[in-house]
Amino acid sequence: MHSEVSDDLPTTGGDVAHPPLPLTDPTDAPAVADVAAEPTVVPLTEPADGVPHVVDTPEELARVVAAFGAGTGPVAVDAERASGYRYGQRTYLVQLRREGAGTALIDPIALPDLSALSDALVGVEWVLHAASQDLPGLSEQGMRPTRVFDTELGARLLGMERVGLAAVVADALGLGLAKEHSAVDWSTRPLPPEWLRYAALDVEVLVELRTVLAERLAVAGKAEWAAQEFEAVRTAPPPPPRVEPWRRVSGLHQIRDARRLAVVRELWQTRDQNARQRDISPGRVLPDAAIVAAAQALPRSVPQLTALPAFSGKGTRRRATLWQQAIDRGLALPDSELPSVRGPKSDAPPPPRAWADKDPAAAARLAAARDVVADLSETHSVPAENLLQPDLLRRLCWAPPRPLDATTIADALVSGGARAWQVELLAERLATAFAALPGA
Repeated sequence: MHSEVSDDLPTTGGDVAHPPLPLTDPTDAPAVADVAAEPTVVPLTEPADGVPHVVDTPEELARVVAAFGAGTGPVAVDAERASGYRYGQRTYLVQLRREGAGTALIDPIALPDLSALSDALVGVEWVLHAASQDLPGLSEQGMRPTRVFDTELGARLLGMERVGLAAVVADALGLGLAKEHSAVDWSTRPLPPEWLRYAALDVEVLVELRTVLAERLAVAGKAEWAAQEFEAVRTAPPPPPRVEPWRRVSGLHQIRDARRLAVVRELWQTRDQNARQRDISPGRVLPDAAIVAAAQALPRSVPQLTALPAFSGKGTRRRATLWQQAIDRGLALPDSELPSVRGPKSDAPPPPRAWADKDPAAAARLAAARDVVADLSETHSVPAENLLQPDLLRRLCWAPPRPLDATTIADALVSGGARAWQVELLAERLATAFAALPGA
């Protein structure tokens, strides 16, 4: 962990926005409350330096690398994907801004290797919003930060009710950041000018926002918490491949027998292969609702399939033969190859709703632990899920360490990935709560 992240959090100027308004009469209180709830927001419509053109040649990239390497202070970084349009989470635009270098918009499709830019920023703090979403795609371009400040995580630790970038910018800076292009198809080429303006504005005030949030975190005594969280997100390993990812089909709970589950699996795998080959989001190739409808109806022919309302669209009808072939494969599988109705084996605890019957003592521990987390969440104005990952809490309560004391609980939390500040807050409190349970 880079402890210097917390030591130098407020590195640039900037006052906390919107100081409380003075009350001159008790009857003014409701009006003041209204003003505080909806502060005046100044729309941010144009980047200070204008909208830069998109960098898409090695020569232009070399100039950007030199400029950003010579810049000063943190660097604001953002990335745009084409979620819902393209297969996977590939990055289609990289935005950066740094004092002395201005703003750069880079096309990572034309320039897939941005490692030279990353090398020029070694030791420089990268400011991102929701870094866990952008860092995996940036890593594919060779961009890996050595320090991170995540403005979304900072907002969460400060207890802000809304943590989207526009909401946090409005709260901290009093600026209105439009988000109407957040869900567009960023694989489009050429990118429309209004989209580029939006992209440039996304990094326009990130460093200023970081300054304000850092000051607030320091005042709240949460600077070190933030430093640990930022380092955790920076160094987080990629998630392991999902076991039986087809089980994430929306509406799968409606399918209750193995044969129909086999049809779902065949349709999902066929869709995934087709979507990958065509570089299209799987949901645009065949909606989940159509997969579930086919598994429920089990059509035996293309005409029966296309008679289903979910397959009446032009896109699904065009590949009806492909889908029917997948259905036929599921219907033809021997019983020994059908998927389990219960799902794959897992070391995860059962759903908490079943605990009272399966293990009443574990259910009591979970209830007590949730009370501890809820109390600390309210006391410190931090969301419960940021105090401790819910899955880790459930695992601790379902299969607790022995002896069940503060030391073993702390060890279990650390092994599960909890940060030092979380362990310090929770271990002793959980041990006390568990010790008070009957039969402890």
